[in-house]
Amino acid sequence: MAWNNQSVITEFILRGLSSSRELQIVYFLFFSVVYAATVLGNLLIVLTIVSEPRLHSPMYFLLGNLSFIDMSLASFATPKMIADFFREPKVISFEGCITQIFFLHLLGGAEIVLLIAMSFDRYVAICKPLRYLTIMNRRMCLGLVTLSWIVGIFHTMSQLAFTVNLPFCGPNEVDSFFCDLPLVIKLACVDTYILGVFMISTSGMIALVCFILLVISYSVILITVRQRSSGGSSKALSTCSAHFTVVTLFFGPCIFIYVWPFTNFPIDKVLSVFYTIFTPLLNPVIYTLRNRDVKDSMRKLSSRVFKSSQTDHTP
Repeated sequence: MAWNNQSVITEFILRGLSSSRELQIVYFLFFSVVYAATVLGNLLIVLTIVSEPRLHSPMYFLLGNLSFIDMSLASFATPKMIADFFREPKVISFEGCITQIFFLHLLGGAEIVLLIAMSFDRYVAICKPLRYLTIMNRRMCLGLVTLSWIVGIFHTMSQLAFTVNLPFCGPNEVDSFFCDLPLVIKLACVDTYILGVFMISTSGMIALVCFILLVISYSVILITVRQRSSGGSSKALSTCSAHFTVVTLFFGPCIFIYVWPFTNFPIDKVLSVFYTIFTPLLNPVIYTLRNRDVKDSMRKLSSRVFKSSQTDHTP
């Protein structure tokens, strides 16, 4: 993709979350802790799944990839936001702005497909248990993960194809803590109505349709589970409820922001914080608190690391 920009503006000013010096210090401490917890939590899930043989199954393979995406999603803008709490003005270059948009839509598109893949995995496991390992074989799992990244790449390239060459010659203040497409295209010196409609069709409506399909999918799974009364069904219900919670937390803010890109709502900034920072943090919390296998495996991993450290320090 060409990065040529024929505009006058070469950088943008991020307004951030607040102009209050006192609040920015509080935000710095709070989001530093949240970001560290997000990265460590998701990294712990990835390491646990990789190192524990009992978790080498399709569901946990997909979960490990989700944790990797969440860790990346939390990292594309949060470190700069934290550093910017002590900077005035909060400047980002045109190339840096485009890079943030690129990774946001790459990771967002990949996560949408991965969440659909996880719902398919649960559907096969519960509705077609005898064929589960045949359908969800290694090739299928690798194919689903590869597909998620391919869709993410095509999605983000489609978003940027008409954006990188827009003329920016007027206001350069972005009313957020990172560059998001609906906010940036409003600063262009041309009519961006058609581009906004395209963004609705490729981001907002896709997110809305995928969310509806996922609701239908989990409803079918729930009906199937409720027809059974075994302990295995109870475990399946717990797993699916965790999955659906993650789906709602991710899709809710995305749908609200991208279905109405022409209108600014005061809550938009809060939702941006939620789906780029809090959702990646809540995912490992939800999965670990509601999944006994993951919790047990984490304890084993922690125990092995602790014993190994004791052995290394023993004279």
